Amino acid sequence: MADDKDVLRDVWYGRIPTCFTLNQDEVTEREAEPYYLLLPRVSYLTLVTDKVKKHFLKVMKAEDVEEMWFEYEGTPLKWHYPIGVLFDLHASNTILPWSITVHFKNFPDRDLLHCPSNSVIEAHFMSSIKEADALKHKSQVVNDMQKKDHKQLWMGLQNDKFDQFWAMNRKLMEYPTEEGGFRYIPFRIYQTMSDRPFIQKLFRPVSPEGSAHTLGDLLKEMYPAAIPNEGEQKRYQVVIHGIEPLLETPLQWLSEHLSHPDNFLHICVIPTPTD
Repeated sequence: MADDKDVLRDVWYGRIPTCFTLNQDEVTEREAEPYYLLLPRVSYLTLVTDKVKKHFLKVMKAEDVEEMWFEYEGTPLKWHYPIGVLFDLHASNTILPWSITVHFKNFPDRDLLHCPSNSVIEAHFMSSIKEADALKHKSQVVNDMQKKDHKQLWMGLQNDKFDQFWAMNRKLMEYPTEEGGFRYIPFRIYQTMSDRPFIQKLFRPVSPEGSAHTLGDLLKEMYPAAIPNEGEQKRYQVVIHGIEPLLETPLQWLSEHLSHPDNFLHICVIPTPTD
């Protein structure tokens, strides 16, 4: 893969300043102060909020505490989506810090998956990596890895160790030069204006004629409304890791450099803010 290590590093160390406040309906023994944290974009909410939990438990009785969950402006936040995706999808045009409400009661079973332990996050993360590798290499790379290699990917994410993670993830980003890219690009397109959680279909990085497909090509096929017609005002922003890449960017490059650690390219299509 092309050695744009600075890009990989910038993506990995992306942070969102966040203010966690306890929901006012929770029963506390004294007033709960808000808790501030820099959230890593590439991680998962339930993986990086132990400190948040400990902070609020100081003012609560054990019998008033059930499973912790988070919401933003009335929307329960799905912990199994990467943090950066949640922010880009729900809050990308808000003033920082991102204001998240913490709950310990009334878990919304219809909206959220339960997350009783880190092993649940690990299982979700590894299944995403395996799914991505099935699309990219017919699962050959992930199947050639040993259990300790899988563990290295997970521990790299869990402990925020860029070099440890990428020493192994590099293998998942390789492909035969003559093929010009992966078999298919693992991507998901999210939008808030839809009942579907996301769009995910088969899409090759190279056209049958051998030319590189771009982000614009992908959107034309999967979500044409995201691309304005000539002379038309831009209705949507297409956001990956908090930025709007040029539509001419080759999809293969994006997949290698702007995928999340789960090896998927997570693309958020959000309405352009009306000032």
